[in-house]
Amino acid sequence: TSVGCDRLVLAILCNAYCEEKLPNETRVVMKFPFEIAPVKVAVLPLLKKPELIQVAHNIYKDLSNNFSIQYDDTGTIGKRYRRQDEIGTPFCVTIDFDTLNDNMVTIRDRDTMKHERVLVEQVSKKLK
Repeated sequence: TSVGCDRLVLAILCNAYCEEKLPNETRVVMKFPFEIAPVKVAVLPLLKKPELIQVAHNIYKDLSNNFSIQYDDTGTIGKRYRRQDEIGTPFCVTIDFDTLNDNMVTIRDRDTMKHERVLVEQVSKKLK
């Protein structure tokens, strides 16, 4: 068969599209492999508080050298996670008030929805 750009992109999109049934809703997820995901990491401060935003911007600046990255602070954290799931972002880094005390952030995996606390200095290494 002939293989062109259109067919390749359509095959990738069809393969990545997934609807998962959750107890109260259906979650639409684009499960792009990390290597071809358009956005690799999203940085999400829990709330629009200056102290959280400052830490988030520092992490964003650090990660933007190695990853295609997006910053989002609009809406609730759950809605932000869903938006990132829908565009296929494999990992979300969440900065919360505990970050100010323990210098750790939460990394959320798109496919498993599991959260892991990681030191700010080790975020880039963990994502690689």
